[in-house]
Amino acid sequence: MSVPGNLVSTLSMPLRWGDMDAYGHANNTVYFRFFEEARITWLASLELGAENAPDGPIIIKTSATFLKELAHPATVEVRTYADKAGNTSLDTYHTLTDIESGELYAEGYAKIVWFDRIKRTSTPLPDKLRALAAQ
Repeated sequence: MSVPGNLVSTLSMPLRWGDMDAYGHANNTVYFRFFEEARITWLASLELGAENAPDGPIIIKTSATFLKELAHPATVEVRTYADKAGNTSLDTYHTLTDIESGELYAEGYAKIVWFDRIKRTSTPLPDKLRALAAQ
C-alpha cells in the first residue's frame, strides 16, 4: 500500500514481552504507542511540542489498520509521513514494519492540531511543520 505524504522520520523500537496480550500477540493499543513514540520523537527532533512550551500538538483523530499479527521477539520500524497542512492542522501517517523482514504490520493516521496551551484554543501550525507537509 502507498502512504501519502513526505517521509519525515524513521524510528526503530523493540516489542517488549509485556506488550503481548493473552492471545500471544501485541495488544492493539501497542500499535498506537509505537505511532505516538515516533511522532513525539520526530517533533522533539524539530524542537517542537515540548511539555513546558506555551503551544504544542494535540491529536484530534487517529486510526490504525492492523494488517498482520505482531509477536515477541520483534523489532519494528515506524515511518512517519507528513501530508496535508491546514491553517492549524497537519495530517500524518505511519507505517509499522518488521525491521528484519520488512513485513508490514500496520498503517496508522493521526490528525495533529497545534494548540495554544494558555488560551486553550488552536493556533497556527509552526512554519517548520508546514514546510515538511506534502504540497
